Amino acid sequence: MSFIQKGTPIFRKTSLAFFAAGFNTFAILYSTQPLLPVFSQEFGVSPATSSLSISITTITLAISLLFFGSLSEVWGRRPVMVISMFAASLLCILTAFSPTFEVLLLCRALIGVALAGLPSIAMAYLGEEIEPGSLGSAMGLYICGNAIGGVFGRVFSGVIADLFNWQTAVGAIGVLGFASTMIFLASLPASRNFHPKSMHLGKLGLSLIAHLKDPGMLYLFGIGFIIMGSNVAIFNYMGYALLQGPYSLSQSVVSWLFIVMIIGMYSSVWAGRLVERHGRQKMLGVSLAILVVGTLLSLEVHLVSKVLAMLIFSFGFFATQTVATSWVGYRATQNKSQASSLYLFLYYIGSSIGGTLGGIFWAMYGWGGVIGMVFAFLALGLACAIGLSQLGQRSERTADYRYDH
Repeated sequence: MSFIQKGTPIFRKTSLAFFAAGFNTFAILYSTQPLLPVFSQEFGVSPATSSLSISITTITLAISLLFFGSLSEVWGRRPVMVISMFAASLLCILTAFSPTFEVLLLCRALIGVALAGLPSIAMAYLGEEIEPGSLGSAMGLYICGNAIGGVFGRVFSGVIADLFNWQTAVGAIGVLGFASTMIFLASLPASRNFHPKSMHLGKLGLSLIAHLKDPGMLYLFGIGFIIMGSNVAIFNYMGYALLQGPYSLSQSVVSWLFIVMIIGMYSSVWAGRLVERHGRQKMLGVSLAILVVGTLLSLEVHLVSKVLAMLIFSFGFFATQTVATSWVGYRATQNKSQASSLYLFLYYIGSSIGGTLGGIFWAMYGWGGVIGMVFAFLALGLACAIGLSQLGQRSERTADYRYDH
């Protein structure tokens, strides 16, 4: 097998392709997040209902991932990813013409289906084509694209909506999606280590079950659920909090605060490199601890503390995501796209549940209620990290026993 190694021209082209793919996916996916208060006002819906513009996208994305991951084992990685990006960009443009909130939700649901053709397959492609020692760095650069796309989509759509309207903002994001797709198409090398399988639904189902029987995978899937649910809850309702007193910020200013997520551009690469040096277990614990610090700091009332909390939380989120996704790719010895699909299924289900559940806590208890929910999520994440650590220790003891005997 021929692997792509760090430092080579083909590694740089592959990294550029997946940077563009991550940018496209997250810019489209989260372009409506700063627009939630706008939707509440324009369509007369509650914050929790408005959050469905994100939640319904992530839940259809999550469900569709299970199918696209399996289909790519038959059809190939590159064609599915390219079609996915084109379709999502077109649907994003069509969303701008939604006459009612119900039509908008339908378009956003279809966007979730279209976007599903990229994330799990991207992780599988990198796991198959990148040399294992360089996988952490490659995954970090992909997550970096996610971070920049997510930041740009949020800031751009919020500012453009404030200057013009939400329709112009969403339509422009779709046009930029087409540009990202062309970069991806021009830069991504063809698969060299992928071997298509025939369509046997029974075998594909059994391989999914095999991943679910691995306790380590279950812990990783749980971590994906928890960190994404926490992240969406924090950033969904921080906007509502800052538009109210004592801050009373404008929509444009609130949208610009999402730029703190650009720290993910650094923290994802930082985590990828340190995983190679210190190991996944240690870096997972450190990244989750950073998330806890950011969550607690957000309880401070001062605006500077809120911004700093968002910065720290974003750093920890992208670092944790980098460690967990590279660990899934490493742990799955076969049917990697299905393992990635299962991880991302729980990841985006976490987004849907955390985003909408956070709205209920916001309505009942305000910002303190949202943070209480997020802290409970992160406590479960730390429990999963401890479980992974104990699995690793048992594996080491088993290996030592076999060596001694």
